[in-house]
Amino acid sequence: MIEKAKNHWLILVILAAAQLMVVLDSSVVNVALPAVQHSFGLTASGLQWIVTAYTLTFGGFLLFGGRAADLFGRKKMFLIGITLFVIASLIDGLSANGTMLIVLRAIQGFAAALMSPAALSIVLITYREGHERNTALSIWGSVAAGGAAIGVLLGGVLTQYLNWRWNFFINIPIGITIFFAAWRLLPAHESEETHTSLDLPGAISVTGAALLLVSGIVEAPTNGWGSFSTIAYFVGAAILLIFFIINESRTKRPLIPLGIFRNRNLTGANLVVFPVVASMFSTFFFGSLYLQEVLHFDPVKTGISFLVTPIMIALTATNVPRIIKRVGFKPVLVVGPLFIFAALQYLSHAPVDGNYFTNVLPALILLGIGGGASFVTGTITATTGVAPQLSGLASGLLNTAQQVGGSLGLAILTGVATSKAADYIKHLKTVPNELTAIAAQVQGMHAGFFVGSCFALGASIIALLVIKAPKKSATPMNVPAGAHLG
Repeated sequence: MIEKAKNHWLILVILAAAQLMVVLDSSVVNVALPAVQHSFGLTASGLQWIVTAYTLTFGGFLLFGGRAADLFGRKKMFLIGITLFVIASLIDGLSANGTMLIVLRAIQGFAAALMSPAALSIVLITYREGHERNTALSIWGSVAAGGAAIGVLLGGVLTQYLNWRWNFFINIPIGITIFFAAWRLLPAHESEETHTSLDLPGAISVTGAALLLVSGIVEAPTNGWGSFSTIAYFVGAAILLIFFIINESRTKRPLIPLGIFRNRNLTGANLVVFPVVASMFSTFFFGSLYLQEVLHFDPVKTGISFLVTPIMIALTATNVPRIIKRVGFKPVLVVGPLFIFAALQYLSHAPVDGNYFTNVLPALILLGIGGGASFVTGTITATTGVAPQLSGLASGLLNTAQQVGGSLGLAILTGVATSKAADYIKHLKTVPNELTAIAAQVQGMHAGFFVGSCFALGASIIALLVIKAPKKSATPMNVPAGAHLG
């Protein structure tokens, strides 16, 4: 742990602001999707890729970014990441067509993958393990959980009063400010390893596996789950994943030293966070569409409607460290996802002629409580007992669970919703019209929310079965760089 500077809380604010910008970009375009579709004439799957291209490359390269932070310096990788992020945001806003926008969103995600794990690892080595670090991580976790809801609000304001392109342009002044503040205030850090070898085959194979898996899920409702192309996507993903595991077990300098998974709570926390994010993504994606296309809210009103969620997240996150200090993190990590489960179950019954205050607001309150508890506690659990030289890797693993969970969750839930809506239309005894189209869309959303609630319930069960309360004498885990299981 580095010696804490007098301005360590200002450093935390800078890093949290960077993380907020990264998280915002996974949801800020949700409200702008109808406007983007109007500009470029994109299909429904094309719209989904505007979100997924970012989250998938973000998640796919996070392990690469986390390891790079350990090997080449946390501050250096943070500054490189934010520079590339600002440049990509500028060109995003200047996109001439949908394909260009999707490609640049992928580049933006790669930049976020360099920046985010470096930022979290700086937090980990700045604060002493225990209540002090838990307090800092509660701020970090609340940003991670609340950023998506804030993104919906910001996206609504920018889209309605300026233009959807400003969802990307807004990153430029914020990113430049964070860059110069970080340049002056972040502590210098050089590699704590004796080598600077990065596992490129590992990084490429795990990212390729995630990309093929999501592509298969996205295309399956159109091509058919048993079609040759769908099966080819899944087989390709499996081959690349097997190659990744073999590569990590044999290479001298693996992207992921497999021995790190001997830390049961780190593994368990990532297994919990993965389905939690998958379930929450459905709320912001389907919820924004429900409010705009079913209840006919404008973009700003839609954004304001979601504001209750980050407020509840902040209130919950503020109290989580005190609760953990009294009861430990396992009970909180078991109960937190159950609030998300209840929220999505509630939304799965929202009617076509619904009302925000009775059919949506109670669910958003529950979602905020569950999200605040789950993200903060998951972050604390996943980073407890990790040695400083592995802090970047642990940060990358946690962020990977979040982003890949979000990408896969959105792909699965969108596929479920699309199939359900098509099935509804197929079995109509009347000629489809505008009203039946909306009814079909709501039926699809119900299915998406229901499956999302199952993800949240699964997260609670995993926490109950896998997470263990740490012993007071536990020491930071120190896994050699070349260690592996077996």
